[in-house]
Order: sequence, then C-alpha cells, then structure tokens
Amino acid sequence: MSEKSSSSGSDEDVDPESGQPVELGGILSKWTNYIHGWQDRWVVLKNNTLSYYKSEDEREYGCRGSLCLSKAVITPHEFDECRFDISVNDSVWYLRAEDPEHRLQWIESIELHKAESGYGSETSLRRHGSMLSLTSAASALSAASTSSFKKGHRLREKLAEMETFRDILCRQVDTLQKYFDSCADVSKDEFQRDRVVEEDEDEFPTTTKPDGEYNHNNNGSKEKLFSPASPKGMNGIDFKGEAITFKATTAGILSTLSHCIELMMKREDSWQKRLDKELEKRRRVEDAYKSAVNELKKKSHYGGPDYEEGPNSLINEDEFFDAVEAALDRQDKIEEQCQSEKVRIPRLTPVPPGDVYSTIGTHRFATKPHSHSSSLSSVELFSASDDIHRFSAQVEEMVQNHMTYSLQDVGGDANWQLVIEEGEMKVYRREVEENGIVLDPLKATHSVKGVTGHEVCHYFWDTAVRLDWETTIENFNLVETLSDNAVIVYQTHKRVWPASQRDVLYLSAIRKILATNENDPDTWLVCNFSVDHDNAPPTNRCVRAKINVAMICQTLVSPPEGDKEISRDNILCKITYVANVNPGGWAPASVLRAVAKREYPKFLKRFTSYVQDKTSGKPILF
Repeated sequence: MSEKSSSSGSDEDVDPESGQPVELGGILSKWTNYIHGWQDRWVVLKNNTLSYYKSEDEREYGCRGSLCLSKAVITPHEFDECRFDISVNDSVWYLRAEDPEHRLQWIESIELHKAESGYGSETSLRRHGSMLSLTSAASALSAASTSSFKKGHRLREKLAEMETFRDILCRQVDTLQKYFDSCADVSKDEFQRDRVVEEDEDEFPTTTKPDGEYNHNNNGSKEKLFSPASPKGMNGIDFKGEAITFKATTAGILSTLSHCIELMMKREDSWQKRLDKELEKRRRVEDAYKSAVNELKKKSHYGGPDYEEGPNSLINEDEFFDAVEAALDRQDKIEEQCQSEKVRIPRLTPVPPGDVYSTIGTHRFATKPHSHSSSLSSVELFSASDDIHRFSAQVEEMVQNHMTYSLQDVGGDANWQLVIEEGEMKVYRREVEENGIVLDPLKATHSVKGVTGHEVCHYFWDTAVRLDWETTIENFNLVETLSDNAVIVYQTHKRVWPASQRDVLYLSAIRKILATNENDPDTWLVCNFSVDHDNAPPTNRCVRAKINVAMICQTLVSPPEGDKEISRDNILCKITYVANVNPGGWAPASVLRAVAKREYPKFLKRFTSYVQDKTSGKPILF
C-alpha cells in the first residue's frame, strides 16, 4: 500500500499567517466491508472535516463520505502500528497508514483540527467574547453548588447549624431585652427631672431669654419654641412593652422553626430511602442504556476489521466456524443457481464396484495392481527439449518427489486417515501442525469413467479454462510463461469472512511420464508449487498461502468387443490428487480441517464432472 501526503503541512501543521491548521491530503487504506476489505482512498483533512474520495483524480466529482471532527474520537489501534480508528457516534472509519510515522502525522493533524473546531479552543474564546464569560460564570456557580452538594452536607448537618443559630438568636434577644429595660429606666428618670425644672421656672420667671427661644403671641404673652416632653408623649413610646412584644414574636418564630426542625428530622429517613431508591433506579437505567449502546455498536460494526481473522480477533472459534460455514453455504447456493441456468449434458455415471475394471483379466492392466514399487520401476521422467527455463531443476525435483511419495500406499506407517469415502472417491489426511498452523497433507483417489489422464491434466493445467470450473477464484493473472508446459500464475481467492483473503503465486507445469513397461500405463502429471516473482510481491491485503499440489492421472483401457473402435465407454482414469497447503494467517485449526474436509471432495466432483462434460462427444485425447 502506498501513502502520499500533501507537502503543505509543517512541523506544527499550522498556517503562520492565519493561525489555522493547514490542509492535509494523502492516500490511506480504508476498511470498506468484509468482501472487499481494505481499499486505498484519497483522504483530505480540511476545515475540521475529514473526507475521502475513490482517488485523487476523482475529487472533482465530490467526496464519497465525510466526518465532522468536532466530536470525533481518534483511537490508535492497540496492536496494528499503522491503523487508527475515527468514530463519531455510531459511525466508525477504520484507516491504515503506510507506516507508524505517517499514522502519527495524521493523528496529530486530526487532533489539531479538532482542537481548533470551536469547542474550547483559544480562537473560540476570542470569538465568543463576553457571552462565553457569562456562561462560564454561570457554569462556575453551578459547579460550586454541585460541588457543595457532593461534599456531603447532609440535612442533619444543616439542621445542627440551624439549632446553633437558634441558640445565638435567643442570646441576642435576651441582650436586647436588657438594653430595652435600661432605656426605659433612663427615660423615666429624665422625665421626672424635667418636671421639677418646669415647676421651678413657673415660680421664678426670667426676663432675659435669647432670641428665638420664645415666640410672642398677639396678647403680648411669651410661648416656649420647643416644649418639653410631656408624660403623655413619653408614655406613648413604651420601650418595655415593645421589647416584650418583640420577644414574644421572636419566641413564636423560634418555636415554629423548632417544630419544622423536628418534622424535617423525622422525615429525613423517609426522604433518604426515597433518594436511595431513585438512585438505584437511575443506576439500573444507565447500565441498561450502556449495555444497549454497546450491543448496538457491536451489531452495527460486526464484520469490521476487529472481527476478522487475526491474532487479536474479537470473534471466538465457534463463531468463526459458524460464520465461515454460513459464507460457504451462500457461495454454494450462488453456484447452484448459476449451474441451473446452464443447459447441462447428462453426465456419465461413476464406475460401480464389480464392473469390468475390477474383474481380473478383463483389460491389459488388470494383472498389475497399482503400487508404489510397480510405479517406480515402470516409469521414467520425460522432459521435452523446449521445456528449459530457470525453474527447470526445481520442477524436475517436484515431479520426482510426487512420483516417489504421492503414489505410495496410504496404509502401513504413513499415518493416513480416511476422512471421506463417496463411491470411488476416497480422501485421506495426515494431521500436521507447525507453530499452530495446520499443514495437513491431503491425498484423494478417484476413478472417472469416459475420460483420459491426458484430458484431466490438460483441463487442470490450462489457464484459459481455469475460471470455468474453479469457483473459489476471484482474480486470475498469468504472470509469466516459462515454456509451452510451464507458467507462473497469480490468483486471489474469494473472501470467506471472517477469514482473511488469500492469494497464491505458483508455478504450474504439466508432464507426461512414459512407462518403460508396455504393460503399464503412461502417467500424466500437473504439479503446482509456490514460487516468488518480482511482478507479484506479497501485499497486506491478502495472506499469501504456500502450496504444493499435484494431479496425477493414469488411463486404463478395456479392450472393445470384436473389431469395434475404442470408445469412451472403454476408458477409465485413475486420479491421485495430493495437496500440501500452508494457509498462513491465524485461522483456527479446527475450522481449517473442517473446511478442507468439506471443500476438497466438492472440488474433485465438480472438476471431474466438468471434464466429462467438455470431452463428451469429442475424439479421445490419449
């Protein structure tokens, strides 16, 4: 996967003139779905928005999706150093950069855009001005109130404070009462003294008074400007009575307050119980809400990259098996529908037990049972002069190994286990694991009537018809033609979620191995084994599988009656199919073995039926 980032970003990713984060664009791998997996997309970060396009050239046609980063949550993956996830509510983007450095650059740029989006940034504070200050003040007051409530000032503590205030108020009332009593006594003494002074003035009138102290009335008499307080006026301000009234009023208030305190103390336990019940109900509702949200997220993102095959997959082995089996069932239904739309030629029935080929002496190879020793002594490798290329030695070695080991008897000490037997077809397996990866060698034997070994190997090797019978291939590419009998092929297989997609790069060679004994049949062989090639390097989209497969065929002919020519009713093809596959990846061993047990017999039946249909009514190719 390639990665390109725009060069407009600096170390700080901020435009020095405007103070705003600069635009960032480049190629990131985005998880699309479990069918297509990771796909390269042109991603643009601009104005607090992350958008993606199918390619940089298609930007003019509009983006295929965008996320506002104001409330986005950016999560670097725990195990994958190149991956990071961006989620907004229930929408999640899974992205992968080329390397950890590019991932860090993207995360920092996204965080910077998010910080400048108007949610608590410095530019936001400058922009909103005093309104934000008012809001902040209100928030601070609310926070203080909430904090005070949370510090544990319970009702009992407040009631204790009220009792203290009541005691203080009572002492203050007593003090005020003493002050009012003193004031009343002083006023009484002053009244008596003023009365004595007035009586003295009546007995000894004065003739000289300062101006302004007396007013002259119409009859020439004098009247005092400020008359002294009379006993009646003094008695009108009854300080003692007022003090008694104030004390009585205050006592009533205090009595009422005491009564309220008693009621509140009695009801506090009831209120506390109600509060505890409400808190418990709220807690249960919150837990249920969180659980529902988690389940919703799990269902909405089931099929994401966290649930695919891998060392840290969230899916367990049973769920993995069920998902693979369901995907294979869907593929089978699609294949059946495609086949039903075609006009099928009636197939020849497989050879039943006890026919002419199982009767000793009915054909010229019946007296030679198929065994390891007879095969080795009666055949020699045949290499055409035009089949020389840089892999020739490796091809000859593979052919020799298959002829030596693939045709050996499955009994004895080979530890082969019979796993499938359907008519003439038998499938054997040896359980082998290395570092937790299943490497079970598989061997299948089959007998197909009406076709020759040359025809079977021809259709198995010919790349022009590969997609006609191989239904598991998604893409097929001929990388290099080494010779007329050898090619290098790259193919990707259809994704079976949650398993990762597999690809294979292999050399395919076809050989005819001549028998040295005229009583033994010639052998046709196709061997496919993994190689490396510069034009098809491994990618992070697929897990590269390693294979070593051989299709070995021999043709048995039953002599026709009289002078009749040999027809397809007189020929039988003995097939030995050997497969050594290293699937790579992290698929569970039980799942791999179950899939192999299910798919290999289907493959053999599908392929041999295809060969029968293609050769029916055509000249025999020996």
